[in-house]
Formats: sequence, C-alpha cells, structure tokens
Amino acid sequence: MCANVFGVLKSLFGKPFDGGKRMDHGVPQQQHQMEQQQQPYHPQHPAMMRLYEVQKEVESLGPQVCTFSGMQNDRDYKRLERELTRLLLDVDQVDTEGKPELQGARKRAAQEVEGLLRYLEENATHPSRLAIEELSNKARQLIDERVVVPQRSGGVTEIGDDLVDTLQELVLRLTQVKTEGRVPLRKARYRALTRLCAVQDVLESRTQQQTLSLPLSGETHESVNRINQVMVKVSVARSQLVALLMGLSGRDSCAHLSRILTEMQVELDALDVSGNAAIRNYRKQVVEEINGLLKHLDLEGEGEDTRRYDLAQNNSIREIEAVRAHVSHLREGVLRHCYMGDLSFRPKAELQSLLTHLDQVDTAKNPCIREARRRAVVEVQAIITFLDLREALVCRQPGPSEHPSHRSVWLVLGSLSDLQAQVLGFDGKRADKSYMMLEELLTKQLLALDAVDPQGDESTKMARKQAVKFAQNILNYLDMKTDEWEY
Repeated sequence: MCANVFGVLKSLFGKPFDGGKRMDHGVPQQQHQMEQQQQPYHPQHPAMMRLYEVQKEVESLGPQVCTFSGMQNDRDYKRLERELTRLLLDVDQVDTEGKPELQGARKRAAQEVEGLLRYLEENATHPSRLAIEELSNKARQLIDERVVVPQRSGGVTEIGDDLVDTLQELVLRLTQVKTEGRVPLRKARYRALTRLCAVQDVLESRTQQQTLSLPLSGETHESVNRINQVMVKVSVARSQLVALLMGLSGRDSCAHLSRILTEMQVELDALDVSGNAAIRNYRKQVVEEINGLLKHLDLEGEGEDTRRYDLAQNNSIREIEAVRAHVSHLREGVLRHCYMGDLSFRPKAELQSLLTHLDQVDTAKNPCIREARRRAVVEVQAIITFLDLREALVCRQPGPSEHPSHRSVWLVLGSLSDLQAQVLGFDGKRADKSYMMLEELLTKQLLALDAVDPQGDESTKMARKQAVKFAQNILNYLDMKTDEWEY
C-alpha cells in the first residue's frame, strides 16, 4: 500500500490508482487489448485536471499516512483524516459526463484515497498499538505519582528499587509487543521505548547523584553558593525533563528546557574557581549532570528516521542473527547424534565462544536489541544444559546406599532430558497439538518432583530443587520459542 503510493500514480490510465494492486493482473486478454486501443482523454479535460490535482495531494499525504504512529485522538490523525475525507468528496464530485474511461479513473482515484483512510485507521486502532498506548499510560501514571507530583509539591522524590524494577518490567513488555512488520507500529513501539529508557537513565543518574557528597558548604569558596544554586535548578530541570519525556508537561518544550540548561552551563563556565581543586571538581560534576540531561532532549524528532526503528537493517541485529543461524546448525547436529545414541559430538567449546561473541554485541542501549541478544543467549544455554545433563546421566553410577528419593529425582531428570530434546527440535506454534503435549508432559514432571519426599536427605533436597529449576527453564524456553516475538 505505502510503497504503491510513491510510484504508481504517474498516470491515471497507464498506471492507475490501484490501492496497492496492479489493475491489469487477472484481466482477460481480449479486454486488456481493448483498453490498450482506447484513447485517453486529453490532459486538459476538466475531469482529468481535477483528478491529477487529487493525485498530487495523495502523493503528498501518502508518506505521512504510511509513517503516522499515533492514535485516533491525535491532532495529526484528525488532520490526515480530514484532508483524505475532503479528497474523497472532491473525487466524488468530479463530472465524468457518463464516459466509462473517466468513470474508471475516478473510481480508481477513490479507491486509492479510501485505501489510505483504511490504512490510517487500521494502524491507529490495531490491538498492538492499543497495547503500546496502555503500557505507556501505565508508565506515565507511575512516573507522575512517584516523581513529578512530589517534585512539583516541593517534596522529596524517593527513587527506590521497586520503581526501577517496575519501569524495567514495562520496558520488557513493550519490547514484546508484536508489530507484524508494520512501519507505524514499529515506530510507535520505538518511540515509547526510547522515552521510557531515557527516563530510566535520568532516574539512575539521580540515584547515583544521591550518593555524592554534594553540595559543598558555602563557606568553602565564594563561588560555591552560585554552584549550589545551579544544583537546585538542575534538580528542578531533571523533574521537568522526566515530565517532558513522559508527556506530562503541557506547556514546556524540549527546546525551552535545553535553553535553560545551556544558560546554567554558561553561568558555571563564568565562575572563577582557579586554585581550588575541590571546587573545580564540584563544578565539573554539576556540568556533567547538566550534559546528562541535555543528551535526552533530542527525542522530539526521535523515530522519524526509519533506520532507527527498522531493526532488520541494524548491524547488531544482523550479527545476532548470524550467531542464531550458527546455533541452529549446531543444535541440529547435536539432536541428530543424540537420536543415533552418539554422544561424541559435543560442541560445547564452540557454544561458549558464541556466548562470548553475543556478550560483545553492541546494543546501543536499545531494549529491542538487548532482548534479541538475550533470546540468542537462551538458545545457546539451552543446548549447553542439554549436553551437560546427557553427560551426567551417562556418567551416573548410583551406589547401593543411594537414597530412594534421590534415585527418584534422577529418574525424573532422565525424562526431562528426553523432553528437552523434543523441545529443542520443536518448530511449531502454541496452537499445535505437539506443543500442548510437550507442555502437559513437562508439567507432569514438575508434579512428579513435587511428590518426591526427601525424608530429610539434604542431597535429595538440593537435587530436587535443581531439577525443578531445570524443568521450569525448559518450559520457559518452549514458551519463548512460540511467542512469535519480533524486533
């Protein structure tokens, strides 16, 4: 649809408005030849001139519609909807004089405008777009209650681990929202993530700032009072920045706050702190705090560049995908040898090197890239744990004095190893019967472990605990393989 808007509107007859589909596909050959023999109306014909004007406006609105990532109540949505509706009415009012050729051109023009209207509405009301908005609203409410409101009322903002953990959970949930490859949904998710991650960074820097022995006493140096005053302004600016990033500041703008912070820097640069290393260091730390806030003020245009949110073109993602392809090849080899009863193929060293490679991938603080890397790491670790358990089962030599409960745990581990082999080779969806069967069998093994009575044996307690964790990890891996996540 979107790609069509930019290239197929050159002629209302040669390459007509088509709503994303070529009109000459599937047309009987005889009809196609008749259309080629028909002579189009002169471009100066009033109907043709008006349709060409509509074409130019559609070419202008098309890119805006295809990259719009907001909601139905946004000002830009209403503007685009209003302009497209106007174009639709204009097309409907074109006088075709009852001529089939003009009627066909008008119909195709109307279809193109209707296609843009439909695309605009579908993306603004898509379940994934609503999910992004819901998570953004939760983050906005949390930041408002815990950070912005206390600061505005003159209170002290307490940034605890619970706040940081809740924000991190929201970031993770945002990364897991499916976009179906739609540009507007990718853009909306990226913009929400960049702002929430920026808030995280600001709050983390505030936590670090609380550990510093600042501000200094005003009696230390005549410039200290000035620096202390700037520190107070920086604290206020930090709260304003958080409010701006989360859309909680109606009147302020990033440009206005940027000017205020720049003026603070100028004021600090003008201070004479020569000859006093402690004061210079104090000023330096305050300047660094200001710079840390300034780097987040360029987010108003964030997400407009396709390369930022279309991660399929990202070099780090390509690197991760290359590792995953290698892991897939190794996994197939491990399973093939396992089914043959051959345990000689143990590419554990190669798998460890892949983990090291993934650890060195630059995520650029992008949560989607971090999630992609985390999933690749889980895939590698799943194969390593499978190989380790297989080796342990082969090398196991139970003695006559082994506790019966301990033997029961090992029997469950043997069943879990067989199930993990099936999970590693599973390549289906959650609706598949094989998925539900695997999930049920794994759950039964957890119940079997729960029924094991250690009878006070410490080694059995430890073995059962590790076996339960192992089974849960297999379930989590199966869940990850089938959640259809995308970056």
